[in-house]
Amino acid sequence: MKLSLKTPVSELRMVGPSYVRKLEKLEILTVSDLLYHRPHRYLDYSNRAKIAGLRPGEITTVSGTIVESKNVYTRTRKAIQKLKLEDDTGVLEATWFNQPYLTGSLVVGARVNLSGEVNKTGLRLEMLSPEYELARKDGAKPIHTGRLVPVYPETQGVSSKWLRSRIAPLIELILPDLPDWLPDSIREKELLIRLNTAIRDVHFPESLREVEQSVKRLSFDEMFLLQLTTLIRKASWNKQKVTRPLLLSIQENHRFRKSLPFALTAAQIRTMHEILEDLRRTKPMNRILIGDVGSGKTVVAALAMYAAFRSHAKSVIMAPTEILATQHEKTLRSLLQPLGISLAFCTASRKENLNSFDVLIGTHAVLFKRVKSEKYGLVVVDEQHRFGVAQRALLIKKGIAPHTLTMTATPIPRTVALTLYGDLDLSIIDEMPPGRIRVKTWVISPQKRQAAYEWIKKRIAAGEQAFIVCPLIEESVHESMTQVKAASEEYEKLKKTIFPDFSLALLHGKMKASQKNETLERFRKGKTDILVTTPVVEVGIDIPNATVMVVEGAERFGLSQLHQLRGRVGRGEKQSFCLLFATKPRAGRTRLKAMESAKNGGELAELDLKLRGPGEIFGLRQHGFSQMKFAQLTDTRLIAKTRDQARKLLTEDPNLLRHPLLADMVSSLEKPVEPN
Repeated sequence: MKLSLKTPVSELRMVGPSYVRKLEKLEILTVSDLLYHRPHRYLDYSNRAKIAGLRPGEITTVSGTIVESKNVYTRTRKAIQKLKLEDDTGVLEATWFNQPYLTGSLVVGARVNLSGEVNKTGLRLEMLSPEYELARKDGAKPIHTGRLVPVYPETQGVSSKWLRSRIAPLIELILPDLPDWLPDSIREKELLIRLNTAIRDVHFPESLREVEQSVKRLSFDEMFLLQLTTLIRKASWNKQKVTRPLLLSIQENHRFRKSLPFALTAAQIRTMHEILEDLRRTKPMNRILIGDVGSGKTVVAALAMYAAFRSHAKSVIMAPTEILATQHEKTLRSLLQPLGISLAFCTASRKENLNSFDVLIGTHAVLFKRVKSEKYGLVVVDEQHRFGVAQRALLIKKGIAPHTLTMTATPIPRTVALTLYGDLDLSIIDEMPPGRIRVKTWVISPQKRQAAYEWIKKRIAAGEQAFIVCPLIEESVHESMTQVKAASEEYEKLKKTIFPDFSLALLHGKMKASQKNETLERFRKGKTDILVTTPVVEVGIDIPNATVMVVEGAERFGLSQLHQLRGRVGRGEKQSFCLLFATKPRAGRTRLKAMESAKNGGELAELDLKLRGPGEIFGLRQHGFSQMKFAQLTDTRLIAKTRDQARKLLTEDPNLLRHPLLADMVSSLEKPVEPN
């Protein structure tokens, strides 16, 4: 069978269904994913020595012939593996623990390499649990010993040694014929090595210099493709036409603002002007609105909907969850109905007023199943990073596109936003409405947990309510059954032993929509004192009487996500609090302490970017990459360099007709994925 980068790992030798499931946890689905699985460090076993020249404490590789190999059993029947290795200068002992199968591979007479630290036990030298590798009969170079050895991100049942054993033959089979899609002119100008060399050397380098050159090339590739795809999307969008410009007179703008029960912030007014200016044009608006939870993005979107209404056009707003859609419905009814605008609501569980409306509120599914977008003058997409930028191509019908406004409450550093959302115009609401009381945040040590519980009881006894968010068990954008189980167990424990005198409810994403809505409504009406929930419901819940947010296992979360969870309280007039319980007190303490002092989500996002990387801000799979494994979004020089090269290339070859390999790469990244 001829292998390619697109070949599923299930078709590889010695990769059965069990390993396929395990590799999925590492986001390894294809040969390409396996070859781009980046080592996070290297063990230096390149120093080789004769047995007679060994010194205690040195890390080295010894080659020789096995003269003794046996299992020794303790009184408790635990197996210890003993081996003696001989070269022409002496004999070295090696010991392993609880691996009785080793003696079946390490047999007397076999030639083997041992790599590890030399220890002195009494008067003799030995290696404890060294890496081992039988010498190959064909004389090929070792991959586990005697060199710089890659260590990979692992999962249970998939070790670095197993990954090396699968990657090494792929390099021999695929890399010689692997085409290099990066144009030679760019590669030579940027002093980059060839693609097949970069992939080979990132896994099995001869020196750290080769690692450096490989990472340089592969980082450039990721960032260049990202820049190129966003520029192509922007150019494509700019070619579209709108059904009609959406105009709002000064008088109508004044009427909208006068109808509001609150004063707008300067940031809201600025972003409203930016949006209205876009709506006036015949080119469709394609703008993203970024703002903290509670900064007032929805009222800005409402003005755009009012402009559509005054121009006799319909609007649709799509949210990722029914909870968030319901929250938008509540807000928009209060803002738009007094102006004579009729609203409809459409989700999987609820459909209302679909025959006649000016604004449709629903989940993202309406884009694929229920909305003919050419009828709409304005489309608003909330929580952009959960939607996927490539899916916006589905809005375009026969060259006619609606004005599009996307919104997110995820704190995103400006440099990241300009890079990942390079195809959109950017608006940022960087201030909060006046009078909003800042949420006090405390990191709670395990020793103070019981005291914190007693303090929470006093707040609830005084008539306030609390959220308790269970930890993110698995690193995933999707809620797993493991998380649901963790939340359920925590709910039972809290209900029976910690807060037996109060009313508790459980909320998670696996519940039916009707159950979630009923649970939230009881909490909103004050019939439930404490809501135990998973982090999947971090957005869309607005309970003014909820003043306490407890986050369990807080060190597992990114700062941006903690900031969004914190935004669920502090919605009313009372002082609110966020208590961060860390199961591992020292883990991420610097990060968590930043939550106590940071003034806004932007500060936290910048810190998260430096400490944890872009993947912790939001998943990049929906931006064309499963994740950025090599490039760093803090590398401003790389961002600028790749953007310049992408712009220059598209100026010379806008349709990539002269670069078919590159065109294929871009095409493979642009395929939209429909939501479930």
